Amino acid sequence: MTLLVWIIVFSLIGGVLSVLAAGLFLLLPEQRRARLLPHAVSFAIGALLGAAFLALLPHAIEGEGVTDVHHITMTVLFGILGFFLLEKMVLWRHCHSNHCEAHGIEHVHNREAAAGHLILIGDGIHNFVDGILIAAAFLTDIHLGIVTALAVAAHEIPQEVGDFAILLHSGFSRARALLFNLLSSLTTVVGAVLAYFSLSGLEHVVPYILAIAAASFIYIAVADLIPGLHRRLHIEATAQQLILIGAGVAVIFIAHSTLH
Repeated sequence: MTLLVWIIVFSLIGGVLSVLAAGLFLLLPEQRRARLLPHAVSFAIGALLGAAFLALLPHAIEGEGVTDVHHITMTVLFGILGFFLLEKMVLWRHCHSNHCEAHGIEHVHNREAAAGHLILIGDGIHNFVDGILIAAAFLTDIHLGIVTALAVAAHEIPQEVGDFAILLHSGFSRARALLFNLLSSLTTVVGAVLAYFSLSGLEHVVPYILAIAAASFIYIAVADLIPGLHRRLHIEATAQQLILIGAGVAVIFIAHSTLH
């Protein structure tokens, strides 16, 4: 396969297939879904942190044109702060709990269609950026691109479940919620293809995009996902969380090692 085909296929995996998986997840009985979702979030945390620290950052540091590792670490720092500001402005929201502040506001107005449309717009922007990050990873190394797409898919599934819930509360039918989420997910492919053509001749820029991707994964895992795990304080729950986080890290480590 050509590099562009690799990028398109795996941006589809990171976007469209995660939406379909989330749609299938919603078909489960509510009680079973409530039990499984925290486990999916724990696994996603491990996948995101594993991809950031074991794959993206090493490639960014060793990237073409990088003369000082501090430039990469500074990019990660500013990236994390940038995502914090974006989230504060409600342009990019990754809340995975029905009890967080943003969802609390939406539940008060759970019949306003505007909330659902805002979620779709925000999700479209988020998916577009994910596509750029996936393409940048593939332009560095095909194996890094695959690992990055896997990490994107891992955290997209629980996020899409949350988005589905918000759309349904906003008055969308299940069919319309699935359709519009699928359309929104296609922006991943758009972002990936545009990045492929715009970044192909700018190899010196790619390491910094990888650093921003790592910042994104770290921020999502630490700021949005981990706080939700602290609601379950039992020793058994903590042990399950650690095991699943470790499993997420292990999957990324094994995939990255095996592919190389």
